[in-house]
Formats: sequence, C-alpha cells, structure tokens
Amino acid sequence: MDQKSQIEKAAALVDEAMRAGADAADAVIVHTQSVSVEVRLGAVEATQSSESDDFSVRVYVGKKVASISANLTADPKMLAARAVAMAKASPENPFEGLADREYLVQSPRDLDIFDDYRPTAESLTDDALAMEEAALAVEGITNSGGAAASYGCGGLVLVTSDGFSGAYQSSQFSRSLSVIAGEGDAMERDYDYAAATHFVDLSDSAAIGQNAALRAVKRLNPRQVKTAQVDVIFDPRVARGIASHLAAMVNGAAVVRKTSLLKDKMGEQIMRKGVVVSDNPLRPRGIASRPFDGEGVEGTPLNVIEDGILKDWLLASPSARELKLKTNGHGTRSAANIVPESTNFAIEPGSISPQTLLKNLRTGFYVTELFGQGVDLVTGQYSRGASGFWVENGECTFAISGVTLASDLLHMLAHLTPATDLDRRFSTSSPTLLIEGMMLAGQ
Repeated sequence: MDQKSQIEKAAALVDEAMRAGADAADAVIVHTQSVSVEVRLGAVEATQSSESDDFSVRVYVGKKVASISANLTADPKMLAARAVAMAKASPENPFEGLADREYLVQSPRDLDIFDDYRPTAESLTDDALAMEEAALAVEGITNSGGAAASYGCGGLVLVTSDGFSGAYQSSQFSRSLSVIAGEGDAMERDYDYAAATHFVDLSDSAAIGQNAALRAVKRLNPRQVKTAQVDVIFDPRVARGIASHLAAMVNGAAVVRKTSLLKDKMGEQIMRKGVVVSDNPLRPRGIASRPFDGEGVEGTPLNVIEDGILKDWLLASPSARELKLKTNGHGTRSAANIVPESTNFAIEPGSISPQTLLKNLRTGFYVTELFGQGVDLVTGQYSRGASGFWVENGECTFAISGVTLASDLLHMLAHLTPATDLDRRFSTSSPTLLIEGMMLAGQ
C-alpha cells in the first residue's frame, strides 16, 4: 500500500466534507488483500484470492453524525455532500464527536505487526496438505474435515479535520485443520488452529495436524456421568471463551447500554486476589495490536482487573464521555459510530502449573469443547453443552460427552484459578482455568 498517496486521498475527502458544510470530519481508507487454500483428502477443494480498497467519510454537523462508505472510484465531492445532508437529517447525540485533540497520538509506534513475506497459493497448498497428511498418519483417524492455510494483509489510513494523519499495515498467517476419528456411530471430531502476524511465528504444519488428530482419538468411546456439582478445568482453547465473555462485560458500550453484568461492579472484588486480566493494544507482534485506534488515539495497556478488583472499562470517546471518563484508545469504527473493542485481551497466568492444577483435583471435569450459546451477559446465566474427560485422583480417566455445564458468571469469576500456561498468540487469550462448584447435568 502506498501510504503517502492514500493519506493524500483521505485528506482530500476530509477537505471536501468541510467545504460541504461539516463542522468536523474524518476519513478512513482500508486496503485488504488475502489468499487462502482449502484441501481435503489430498485434493484442493478451493483457492480464493481477493483485494480491495474501500473508504468511509464521517461528518459531524453539530452533534449530528452520518457516514458513507464506498470504493475509491466514487466522486468524493458528491459523497461528502450526501454525508452532510444525511447528518443534518440525523438526531443529535450529545456524546458524539471526534476524539479530543489532546488524546491524539503524535508519533504512532512501530509494533512490528507487518511481515512483507507473501506466500504463494502453491506454498499454502503445501502447508494445508502437510497438516492433513500428518493427521491422517495418526492411528485411529479415519477421515478429514479439511485443512486450510491462508494469508492476509491490510492497511489502514485515518485522517481527521482536527489534524490527525496516520497509517499502518498489518499481516496475518493462519493454518487450521479438522479430522475425524472412529467409524459409524462412534466417530469423534476435533481440530487445531494457529495464527500469527509473522510467518516465522506460525506453528508447524505437521504439529498442527498431529495435535488435532491426537485430540480426536482421545475423545473416542465417551461415556455419560451422573448429574453433580463438580470442579471444572477448562482447557486453554475453551478458556478463551471465558475470557471473551469477560471482555464483553468490561466493554464501555455495554456499560452505557446497561447490558453488562458488571455495570455496577467498578472498584469491587469480583475475582480472587492475585488474578489479573489485561488488554494491551501495543504488544509487539500481537495479533490484534495497532499503533492507534479508530479515532487516532494510542491505546492504553490496561489491567482491567488487578488483584481481583475491577479497575477499568474498555473505552472509546463516545462511551467515555457518557460515563464521564477519558478514552483509553480502544475505539473501532462501525459505520458512523465509534465503539470500544478489546485488542490483545488476556486472563494473565497464575502461579500454579496446569499439571499441578489437574493433579490436585480429586474428581471433576476437564473440558475440551463447549457447544451452544447459552450465556447471558446481562443476567449472568451460563449453560452450555460440553465434552471432555472425567477426572479421578488427578488424572483424566475417560472421555465424556452429551453433558451440560451450568453456573452463574459472577460465581465463575469469583471461583476462578488461572494456571501458568498462557499462550498470547490469540486476540483473546487464557491459560488453563479451574472453576470450582459448577453444575454438571448428565444422566
């Protein structure tokens, strides 16, 4: 992406908006490019490639706002005039407006989130085939659900009428695979997935295939268990779901709308002492890192929960103004609106290893997969289908499936113990988690 020319185009859009009668305006140009390959049973099923350049201009007339999106071939003068006309017909919102100038970043950081290596469709095909080949070589694997390898890069340009002008590029590489073990009515499926901003950091294809295969084989011959209250260990892959629920509940927009269970909990002890939950948009090579947010504000690394106490919301300017707080640079453009969004969100590691966490559990449930959408972030009700392994005397003894886990999110947060095995390669991350006293509904 030619950042200089794109910045000039965005600046021209802002100028046209101001000439059309806007009191303030900003323009975003987004360039995306991607290529992906899908294979199954040794044959290529799909190869896809795309590239686009899109822009949006957002205008303010007083406290009225409107936004128009188009491709770069559209007439900027016409679009600016339409956007201003739309804004004049929109209702007022006292909390709308560009980010205050004092918060705009002057020198965006280089977070090393762009890798200029571009894999070919042939190399992506080789990666996908290698994953599947490694998985099918594992005894007990009988079929493949398919493997995929992909690459994408994007560039973002933001220019505002308040003088901000910035641009950055990011890249992402990914590999994924699902496989089936067993036959007939005794089949089990599992998967593995990896992503990274730099190709060299991506997990090995063969390792991904083997891991998915071993997971599937271990799930064979599941049993049922009786309904009981149990202590539950969440594998990191499903523990990330707990972290995502928490990220949604500390989102400032949800607090403003009063749709967060935690809306009245600021400053309270909601997790055990020592537990930390962070969000860091400035982490080098982070999968969700960015040098500035959708308003031109540098994101603030936060401990949203520190020593178990709720300390911060994720905020953009509109939600911050409504809550009478200051933005912490977590805004993302959504049409005409700026909404808060988590970046590199993580339940930080604790002091106990996952092996010790399991060893200390006399009886319980080790969860490896969750199903369904039975989570209410307003009431806290939690109910999801689950599968995994029954734990006896600190060891996973047999696979179980067809059960339901139920609890309350406030109870889950208050009875949560994180292990030491945090993997930060995801935008929402968590180590292995122990949550005490959940209801397991079985036979």
